[in-house]
Order: sequence, then structure tokens, then C-alpha cells
Amino acid sequence: MTDIAHCAARMEQELPSILAMAERVVNIDSGSYMAGGVNAVIDVWAGALAGLGFAVERKPLPGFGDQMTARLHIGGNGPRLLVLGHADTVWPAGIAAEWPFRRDGDRITGPGVGDMKTNVVMAIHALKFLLADKALGGLASVTFCIVPDEEIGSPGSRHWLEEVSRESDLCLTLEPCRPGGGMVIGRGAIGAVYLTATGVTAHVGANRENGASAIAALAALVGPLEAMGDPANGLGCSVGIFRGGEARQVVSGQAEMHVDLRAPDDAAAEKLLAEVRALAARAPADPRVSIAFRGGFTRPAFPTLPGTLSLYGLAEGFCGELGIPVFSVVSRGGSDGSFAARLGVPTLDGLGPVTHDTCSRREQVEVSSIVTRGAVLAGLMAAAAEGRVKA
Repeated sequence: MTDIAHCAARMEQELPSILAMAERVVNIDSGSYMAGGVNAVIDVWAGALAGLGFAVERKPLPGFGDQMTARLHIGGNGPRLLVLGHADTVWPAGIAAEWPFRRDGDRITGPGVGDMKTNVVMAIHALKFLLADKALGGLASVTFCIVPDEEIGSPGSRHWLEEVSRESDLCLTLEPCRPGGGMVIGRGAIGAVYLTATGVTAHVGANRENGASAIAALAALVGPLEAMGDPANGLGCSVGIFRGGEARQVVSGQAEMHVDLRAPDDAAAEKLLAEVRALAARAPADPRVSIAFRGGFTRPAFPTLPGTLSLYGLAEGFCGELGIPVFSVVSRGGSDGSFAARLGVPTLDGLGPVTHDTCSRREQVEVSSIVTRGAVLAGLMAAAAEGRVKA
């Protein structure tokens, strides 16, 4: 039976090494479109996993970094375990020099410190001591995937993630634990739609009547789009970017709008997308303006499966033994765990350390939670090897 106190003691031993590796990777710029930086982070993790006996494969994703698949055949009769993480961040080039890794008491900060560089490092070290303790012998295999384009919805990685998910029986996803101990047992669907308007340019003073405003055509859609959102029922339709025009004194010939979509389940997602598409297809007031539509739902809903509740129940028990808080969350945010859960693979998310103010300049990780949440993650892996997860 898994000894969670032992797992916590082993994570405490690993903490100096975890913090050193976290500092190393946090201080590498690795925004989603920075292939070199993303790969530099993956280099560190690939080396560490190879040192644990994993066979590491890397496949370049054009325009991004590599898709890394690290596999360890263990040979037990138990489940095939999938661990999901990502190397990209939301941050621009130069951010690491401006905002480097720093520790202040029980908090560490830096770009991507909790979303999710420390989380991946924590998981690697959990695997390190579990393998040394021969605690995973009951597993058939462990597959550890690192995604290069997660922060933009994993558009180039979805097919690969679905392939590895189909070859797995359980999935543990390393998104940050919520303040207060929130672990994710379900998620809604997430989408992105891009509307581009093409009008006719003209000087607004000398030749206004010959112009057709692209901006005016798209502006007329903002209110109706926003009105499609219904947060109380998990529906979101939000215009996040609106830009266009050539000059102050010119009728705009080009404009574009980026729309974020959220829905509680796949059926609601299809309905919302159809409504957005129908609105965009309406003829603009000025027939000389055309509107092009692209995009859709990029992440399916993450259903709460019986196996997910089994994983959460084990995690809840481990947290109780450690005296740390825990609660379940059905999130409106996105995660690569959605791809596995959608295919029926029991998936538990939010298994990283406790992180505050994710994706802001105030992002911080509770250092003490690296030990405790790392112990819970290790405990789940060991419990899976013992056959304690009920599908």
C-alpha cells in the first residue's frame, strides 16, 4: 500500500534539485512561437528522462518546438500511464532577463514558473525516486509527453496527443493546482474564431462615398457576439482582439476580430459555434464588404469519468493523510488532458504545485507545495501500479 508520508519525505530530499532545475528552465524564454527556446527547455527534460531509462523521441512541429514523447516499458500487468506537460509559455522574448527566477521565502516566481515548468520538473523527480524505490513495477508502461504549443490550444499537437491517449489507460496532467488545493476533474470545451473583413479604402474627406468600412462591418457584430455568452450556464463568447484600418483619414479596407468561445459540453459547443457562424454569414450593411470566417472549437469538453473520480478519491485521501486541503474543480480553462478524457481515458488534472495568479507577472508557486503535491502525484502513480484505480 502506498506510503504517502514516505513519498513526501522523498520529495523533500529532491527539493534542492527540483528548485535548481526549475530555475534553469524558467530562465529560458520559451513562448509558444519561440521554437529554439521551447527546445532548449525540452533538452533539459529529455536529458533527465533519458537518464531514468526513458526512450525519448522528438518530432519537430513546424513553426514551433518539438513534440517530445518519452516512453518507459516497465512490463507489469497494470495500466499504461500517460503524463502530460508542456514547455511553452505565454510570455514574449526577453521576459526571462526582465523577470528571472527568484525565491522569496515559500514562494518562487518567474515566467512560466507554475504554468508549468516547475510542475514538469516536480513530476520528473517523483518518477526518479519511484523508479529507484521500485514502486512502479505493476505498471505496464509510463509515457511522458511534452507539448510545444499548448498555450495556443495545441492545434498542431492534437492528433499526436489523441494517438498517445488511445494507447493509455490513465492520464495525469500537470497543470497547476489551484490556490486552496483545487484539482481538476472536468473541463468545458474551448474554441477560437477569427473574422476578417475586407472593405474598400477611400479618403474620408475627398472621397468618402466610394469607401466601404471593414471596421464598421465587424463593429456591428461585437454586441451580438458578446450577448451570446451566458456565464451562469458555462457559455462564453468574448471578443478579445479587434484591429484594423490603414490611417485616421482613410475608410478602413481591412479589419479582424479574434473571438474566444467557451461551452460546458460538446453539444453546447456545436450549438454556440453554429450561432456564431450564422451571425458572421449575415450580409454586412454595405454589400461591398466581405467577411471571412475561420476557426472553431479546438479543445473538446473534458468529461468527469468514473475513473477520474477514482483518481480524485485517492488524491483526496492522500491529501487528508498529509493534512493539506483539496477540492474538485470543473474548469472553464483549457488543458491537453481534455484530449485524453474525451477519448474515455480517466484523467486527473491540476496535479502541479499550488500556483497563484497564473499567466500574470504575479505568478508564484508555493515551494512547500512542491513537496506535498509532488507526494500526491507520486502516490497516484504508485497507487496505479498497485491496481488501486477503478475505471
